[in-house]
Amino acid sequence: MGTDVLSLRMDHELLERLRDHAAKRGMSVQDYVVRTLMRDDFDQRFRTAVEETEKFYGVT
Repeated sequence: MGTDVLSLRMDHELLERLRDHAAKRGMSVQDYVVRTLMRDDFDQRFRTAVEETEKFYGVT
């Protein structure tokens, strides 16, 4: 799997909050942001799968 670069511009306050959250987990800001995005993506895909399953079985 290859990697690409995503550049973000954010204010100082947000970056400091991200640094604090990442430090509490012993992670870099980059790793923290990537894991957060991956978790959010999983949550969305899981929710969609549940909805599709409910539609298939007629559960509403």
